[in-house]
Amino acid sequence: MVRFKNRYITFEITPGDKSDKPFALKITTLHYAIQQKVQQLYGDFGVAAIKAGFTAKYCNVHTRIALVKTRHGPHNFLLKAIPVINDIAGRLVSVKIIYVGATLKHCFSFIKKYQQQKLEQVWSTLKNEREQKKMENALMTLTSSMKDYT
Repeated sequence: MVRFKNRYITFEITPGDKSDKPFALKITTLHYAIQQKVQQLYGDFGVAAIKAGFTAKYCNVHTRIALVKTRHGPHNFLLKAIPVINDIAGRLVSVKIIYVGATLKHCFSFIKKYQQQKLEQVWSTLKNEREQKKMENALMTLTSSMKDYT
């Protein structure tokens, strides 16, 4: 039996406009935006190559960190396409890849460390301990999918 290798790509999405409107980041819209960019860059060949095994696994609205899974080999199409995404659900964004891993466990542990670093940066700007605790709960709360792997 042949084992298929996967790659998990973790990236951060930053809204381009500085409005205060909440950015509702959904897995389906993220999946569609990535697939559209691969179609634009590589055509039908690229979409067919990534289609088997391509799923958006994790998407955090508060931290705007997302995780997608794809097969090893066609992951190169995604590595080139994800940073040039500039539109998700009609909103101007910029996307930065922060980690590429071989397992979900490694990706989730990286996300946890990354969020902890961001939290430490934000703590210095907050005024009292109540605000710090509120920010910690928003950033460090693990979703049910992450709890299985950490």
